[in-house]
Amino acid sequence: MESYYLQRSIGACLVQGLAELGKIRPLDPIEYLSLWISKYKKNVTAEQLRQKEMIELAREREIALMEKEMMERLKAEELMFQQQQLAFQLQLEMQEKERQRQEELQRAQEQLEQMRMNIENMRTDDMSYLEDITTDPGKTLAEISDRYGAPNLSRVEELDEPNLSDVALNIDQDL
Repeated sequence: MESYYLQRSIGACLVQGLAELGKIRPLDPIEYLSLWISKYKKNVTAEQLRQKEMIELAREREIALMEKEMMERLKAEELMFQQQQLAFQLQLEMQEKERQRQEELQRAQEQLEQMRMNIENMRTDDMSYLEDITTDPGKTLAEISDRYGAPNLSRVEELDEPNLSDVALNIDQDL
């Protein structure tokens, strides 16, 4: 049982140490073997620590790769979201422009209709004005017109005279 324990715990170390001792043949083999075993223990501990660090490093690499992939996905999603927002804003702007264009078109149509009505009213006003003039020849222009600034002239009768005026006769004689 003790041999099994020794073989399991220091067997490989002792075999390697004795082989090294046989090669070198130091003056003090016991001290050399004790130093060699101590150095072997430090090397084994360092190797175990290095193996743990390598395993930890591999895990950290995997985590870093997963985080990198996650960040790339998030960036792609963010870019897609920004593109969707931009498309939505463009759509809203287009709708707003279309609405404004429709409002302007409606205003223009209303203005056109108002102008038509004004023209029609002016025609009817002119017609009534003409009717007023023709129906009552005794009124002056100011009395007939309700427009601001119409001249207030007294009625002047024109005579149809077939005779030429004196001035025209004098001009004809001079020639």
